[in-house]
Amino acid sequence: MSQNSGDSGTGAHGGHGGHGGNTALLSSVLAGAKAEDRAALIAYLPAGFPTVDGGIEAVKAVIEGGADIVEVGLPHSDPVLDGPVIQTADDIALKGGVKIADVLRTVREGYEATGAPILVMTYWNPIDRYGVERFTAELAEAGGAGCILPDLPVQESALWRENAEKHGLATVFVVAPSSRDERLATITAAGSGFVYAASLMGVTGTRNSVGEQAQELVRRTRATTELPVCVGLGVSNAEQAAEVAVFADGVIVGSAFVKRMLEAENGAAGLDSIRELAGDLAKGVRRS
Repeated sequence: MSQNSGDSGTGAHGGHGGHGGNTALLSSVLAGAKAEDRAALIAYLPAGFPTVDGGIEAVKAVIEGGADIVEVGLPHSDPVLDGPVIQTADDIALKGGVKIADVLRTVREGYEATGAPILVMTYWNPIDRYGVERFTAELAEAGGAGCILPDLPVQESALWRENAEKHGLATVFVVAPSSRDERLATITAAGSGFVYAASLMGVTGTRNSVGEQAQELVRRTRATTELPVCVGLGVSNAEQAAEVAVFADGVIVGSAFVKRMLEAENGAAGLDSIRELAGDLAKGVRRS
């Protein structure tokens, strides 16, 4: 599936001065999963972790294992929305000196090797400092599919969206259970690619109610948009992936991959471990 979409998307990649973005590839992969009557599996990995080269290999490994789409995190010194596992990985990447150029290289090499859609997930501040026009042009040129911007308010996003659209990049906004219906409609109208529904898993034992909360958030979000709704929910195994896949268009998994890499004895073992987890999760999203 990724292979064919990758082939059709490759023409858009490079050499088209500013139109290299892969929004169409992202949409076709999400539509392809829907046609197979399953949710897409979306993996999140921070760039530069454990090293820049190691992070690129990790992107390839999860796609080989069965992930449909990858979100590459741009490590940030104050990741307010990330839990301790991702904060630890970000810290390692930042101590290793990761730069935006390394994030873009991760996208480029991951995309060139796999043909899968790759997005960047980042806080707004680094892009603002780097320059919106420059960042969108370079992300598109690297073959990126778009950007997830968890802390950019929709009402302040016009400059970003204008540049993203010009370069063929999706703009993915995050909605939460606390978002009111009216607000959901505003957010989904401004976004493209898919909607990221963030719902925290909470501590063990409260997972069922949180699942219901996520399901309700997806229902409310779908009432406002035709865009696919993908859920980031603290999913860490195939059973949970199958549960979420029943009601979501995509299942987003981050910490579980990062945790496996942090716990691995060495880089090679880490790659084997996340490839295996991607395989299990890929079975999970197909089971529902």
